[in-house]
Amino acid sequence: MPPFPHINIIQQYKINNQIKSPELRIIDETGNNLGVMPLEAALKLSIEKGLDLIEIAAAAKPPVAKIISYDKFRYQKEKELRKQKAVQKTGEFKQIRISVRAAKNDLEIKVKKIEEFLNDGHKIEIVLALRGREKYLKDWARQKMDEFLKMIGAEYKIIIEPKFGGKGLITQITKK
Repeated sequence: MPPFPHINIIQQYKINNQIKSPELRIIDETGNNLGVMPLEAALKLSIEKGLDLIEIAAAAKPPVAKIISYDKFRYQKEKELRKQKAVQKTGEFKQIRISVRAAKNDLEIKVKKIEEFLNDGHKIEIVLALRGREKYLKDWARQKMDEFLKMIGAEYKIIIEPKFGGKGLITQITKK
C-alpha cells in the first residue's frame, strides 16, 4: 500500500467549495436522498450540520453529493481499497520448501500446512531443495517428491509437473 493512500482519494473527489455544479442531488449522512438542491443550499445545510459536502458522482445528471465528515468518508474509501486488495491476493502462490534429508515428522508438519493452504484456496509451489551431489541424483529426487505428494491427504491437482530448476525440484498444486 502506498505511504499516503488518502492522497488518491483527495484528488478524486471535490469537497465543499471545490464543487462547481449549480445543482446537486444530495444524500445526507444517514443515506437518505434529500433530492435536487442548488449548490448554495447544500453547502449551507452541510455547514449547519458541521459536516462536509463531497461530490461522489460527478458524471451523473445532476451530480450526486453526500453530506458526511470528510475524515469518515476517506476512512470508508481506504477500507474498501484494503478489502479489494485482500480479495485479489487470495489466488497467490504459497511456497513450501522441503529437503530430501528431512525427517518424516517434519514432512508431516509441512503436509498439514499444505492442507491448510489448499483449504484456503491458495496455489502451492513445492520446492524440493537439493544440495551438492544431490542435484545429480534426479531419479532419486523425483522419487522423494512423489513420496511427499502421496503424503498429502487433501484432494489436489498438479498444475505443473515436477521439473528441475534453480535450487532443486519444483512442482505446483492447487485444490481440485
